[in-house]
Amino acid sequence: MRKHQDDLAKKYVKEIKSADVWSVFRILADFVKGFDDLGELGPTVTMFGSAKAKSSGKYYKKAEELSSMLANRGFNVMTGGGPGVMEAANRGAFKYKNIESIGLNVDLPFEQTPNKYTTIDLSFDYFFSRKVMLVKYSIAYVIFPGGYGTLDELFEALTLIQTKKITGVKIFVFGVAFYKPLMKFIEKKLYKNGMINLNDLHIITLTDDLEQILSGIEASILNQIDILEKSGLEDTKYYKSLAEFFIEEKTESKEINSENEK
Repeated sequence: MRKHQDDLAKKYVKEIKSADVWSVFRILADFVKGFDDLGELGPTVTMFGSAKAKSSGKYYKKAEELSSMLANRGFNVMTGGGPGVMEAANRGAFKYKNIESIGLNVDLPFEQTPNKYTTIDLSFDYFFSRKVMLVKYSIAYVIFPGGYGTLDELFEALTLIQTKKITGVKIFVFGVAFYKPLMKFIEKKLYKNGMINLNDLHIITLTDDLEQILSGIEASILNQIDILEKSGLEDTKYYKSLAEFFIEEKTESKEINSENEK
């Protein structure tokens, strides 16, 4: 009996170690895939939200509307690639040519079926590697109402900005009625008890105004360009893509104003 237990223990240890080794390769595959397919993206906005939002609901419709506004201004749109708010965001951008509608899916036993409105569709084995890609290649994050996954992504983004692992990135939280209790908790409990400082409160912009989100995202490009210049990173691909985007937008704006004056 004792020998059988020892043999069984050795068997499990061997299987666990083997699984761990293969997990390392799957993790590496996730990151390589993301870096290869997303590294050349221009200015991109990531939109988060519930997979359970219905197409007839307010948040679905507003996510689609905002995504369309962003794509019309030349921004790529990135989501978690699933249904609900993610589908709405991809759907709003999908109809615009020369714009990427990106979906980064994760393998789950339920709920996470890829939506059909993506031009780039990647699937990841792990939440954490997918989350890195969702935040790494974006200039702004828009958080719509959602559950645990959405809140996890919100606080991940907040932590990265608070600790200055990423700089110049804006977080917009859409759904004042939905998120106001959470914002009050952050202010009354975290800030009032000294867990965060005043600047940390200002990372979040809570609003239901889509135009405010759009103008805030456009303004953040100038902020990021300035940060990259001060850091001596003018030769990076990311800086060049932002600078090129800003010049193109400025030129188009002048052309539209000139036409209007005629």
